[in-house]
Amino acid sequence: MKFILAVSVLLSLWGSVAHTIARKPNFVYIMVDDAGYGDFSCFGQKHFKTPSVDRMATEGMKLTDFYAASTVCAPSRCSLMTGMHTGHARIRGNREIQPEGQSPLADSAVTIPEVLGKAGYVSGMFGKWGLGAPGSEGDPMNQGFDRFYGYNCQRQAHTFYPSHLWSDRKKVNLDGKTYSHTLIAEECLKFIRKNKAKPFFCYVPFTIPHAAMHAPEERVAPWRKKFPEFENVIGRYRGPQVKNPVAAFAAMMTLLDEDVGRILDLLEELGIAEDTLVIFTSDNGPHKEGGHKPDVFDSNGPLRGYKRDLYEGGIRVATVAWWPGKIKPGSVSGHIGTGWDVLPTFCELAEIKTPKGLDGLSFAPTLLGQKKKQGKRDYVYWEFHERGGKQAVRKGKWKAVRLGVRKNADAPIELYDLSKDIGEIKNVADKHPELVKELSKVMADSHTTSPTFRFLPGE
Repeated sequence: MKFILAVSVLLSLWGSVAHTIARKPNFVYIMVDDAGYGDFSCFGQKHFKTPSVDRMATEGMKLTDFYAASTVCAPSRCSLMTGMHTGHARIRGNREIQPEGQSPLADSAVTIPEVLGKAGYVSGMFGKWGLGAPGSEGDPMNQGFDRFYGYNCQRQAHTFYPSHLWSDRKKVNLDGKTYSHTLIAEECLKFIRKNKAKPFFCYVPFTIPHAAMHAPEERVAPWRKKFPEFENVIGRYRGPQVKNPVAAFAAMMTLLDEDVGRILDLLEELGIAEDTLVIFTSDNGPHKEGGHKPDVFDSNGPLRGYKRDLYEGGIRVATVAWWPGKIKPGSVSGHIGTGWDVLPTFCELAEIKTPKGLDGLSFAPTLLGQKKKQGKRDYVYWEFHERGGKQAVRKGKWKAVRLGVRKNADAPIELYDLSKDIGEIKNVADKHPELVKELSKVMADSHTTSPTFRFLPGE
């Protein structure tokens, strides 16, 4: 009997050890919509507090030099999903499909959920997609996701009181009075709870704080007292008009932060926090739509520019990473990372083969405090196809920006030393002609012609 009991105990212990060794990490990627670098208290916000995001920074890592993949929604999401920057990615701008949807990812695209799915992951997405109409080749259910709940179309997501959302491939009709963010957050939590025993990828592209500036009145009311000077301002975008959108923004952000906290708390409740990497970030810089006034909140912090700019304010985003037992608490990293680095990072952490030909570079060693193992890149590159066409390159401390590209591919380059001038105020291009020449060549070499998104003159 003692022998049998001893064997039983050993088998139990071995099972526990085997689980610890064999289990691949879960990934939760929370990407909010149009939040600026300064919109979180751990990055300098003074008008309201974001304790859950702050908690992630305190218990994990604050990434000070992390960049969105683009300065608007669809290309930022495409680059994230495929590991390709906007000079190579299929989706390089916001292009609408009627009656619902945007230009689709190709069926041949290799996406994060497809890569992870081959390694046994289950993937769910909760929020805004924007990469292919319902039923198209770009539909999230045709791009590797096992579960989807939210907005397929960016245009539909311009109101938080929509006529419908999507649940997998099923259209869910709503009454136009139900706050969509709350529904989406609940479905996210259900997915995590359901899949706690297996490795999962939970992609959470929440729509807060994109316009319209909608929040439930009981959330807005306390903030009206703090911003009474805007009480007669009316925010007009889509769906119900908003009285005092400044107060509504603060309400949206504090509600968002609470739901980030609910995700962290659930991971701890389920006993899987130490198995789960959570990254929180934004898809681009702050917007000026629907009555939102980012300057009231200093939403871009010390940075120049907003959404649709390739100055730092349009693309550098507040980012934190949380992984109890793996990421050193209170750590801060100036590693230059981007949205298209996420796919190779997840592959390295899950110990699965990274697809070939990606532009992304894994920052897993940075997260784990293995600085000597962190790969290096020469530069990061962006291009933007609206407002005359823009290009930008960051190489170390240097940042190059070129405007008016669609008329003149050789338009003058602006050059900034971010180590001394994070606000990109002083253009020093005339003092560094050889560097300008080098970065001009980087811009030329980084762009490939797209049949869908024409960019340079003559394309």
